[in-house]
Amino acid sequence: MELTDQIIKLRPFKETDSKRLAELCNNRKIWDNLTDLIPFPYNENHATEFIARCQLEAPQTTFLIEFGDEIAGIIGLIQQTNIYRLTAEVGYWIGEPFWGRGIATRAVRLITGYGFQKLHLIRIYAGVFDYNKASQRVLEKASYKLDCVLEKSIIKNRNLYNEYRYGIVNEDFTSIL
Repeated sequence: MELTDQIIKLRPFKETDSKRLAELCNNRKIWDNLTDLIPFPYNENHATEFIARCQLEAPQTTFLIEFGDEIAGIIGLIQQTNIYRLTAEVGYWIGEPFWGRGIATRAVRLITGYGFQKLHLIRIYAGVFDYNKASQRVLEKASYKLDCVLEKSIIKNRNLYNEYRYGIVNEDFTSIL
């Protein structure tokens, strides 16, 4: 499964992606905006294990982001369970050499369409650290709306932060129910 808007491509992972993925992700500026499930420092073994897990997904929910012919980052949907089963959380990161090019906004738009059309989701949301204004802007440009601010709900690097929670609803949800 590949998704494209002619500028970027979301594609499945290949084993050969691990070296470049590790190079991009082993960046403190990126890690400071990710959950602690992502190790730091990040090495090629971490990338290889991550790729192997992603290759088992059915349906595919995690994609490598390509800009031109270069690996630029990762984006994925984490489908929720139980009464939230038609909801997913979107998460993404872009390698620092690719910042400021609109790649994240394009990727969020593509995966949102995929989530609504192929996975039949009704709602997609994202949580963003209060200081990550660039990621907040990405979501706003992708038509996500600020749902709420969860005060002091994130602990990262031994500091407490507010979480800005953004969401988008599939307006054609009646056909899903």
